[in-house]
Amino acid sequence: MSRIGKLPIDIPAGVDVSINGQSVVVKGPKGELSLTVAEPIAAKLDDGRVVVSRPDEERESRSLHGLTRTLINNNIIGVTTGYSKGLEVVGTGYRVQQKGSNIEFALGFSHPVLVEPPNGITLTVEGNNKVTVSGIDKQAVGETAANIRKIRKPEPYKGKGVRYAGEVIRRKAGKAGK
Repeated sequence: MSRIGKLPIDIPAGVDVSINGQSVVVKGPKGELSLTVAEPIAAKLDDGRVVVSRPDEERESRSLHGLTRTLINNNIIGVTTGYSKGLEVVGTGYRVQQKGSNIEFALGFSHPVLVEPPNGITLTVEGNNKVTVSGIDKQAVGETAANIRKIRKPEPYKGKGVRYAGEVIRRKAGKAGK
């Protein structure tokens, strides 16, 4: 039995979970998220808890069991507290500034890079080298942060670029001098 999949999900106060067949809709103070549960897996409400079950011990059913439970739990956490991911801009002359809901990066290119947030994502700038990506959908927050990091990945010689907050960049030694 899946250790994660068999755990029931407690529904906090202020969150409404409705299950209609294979669709699970979670409404909370921060918004609404929906999820379509994969076919062999079943989710049901059981006195203030969501219980995820699987019909058999097939490999696909076992792998989807824990995944489905975690996705529903992520939606519940998202509509109550939300998710955020921090980014740092490191490098001489590298900076970021807020332009309305968009942000503009100066990353050593010949032009500034303007980033528009997708729906449901907010981008905030602290100082001139820290960016916070926040929203209620964990997957969308992570993907947006990854796309921003992809603009100028941290390089291994000087460590310049856009990195996640707390990310450790493995440094390489340059060419040995004579």
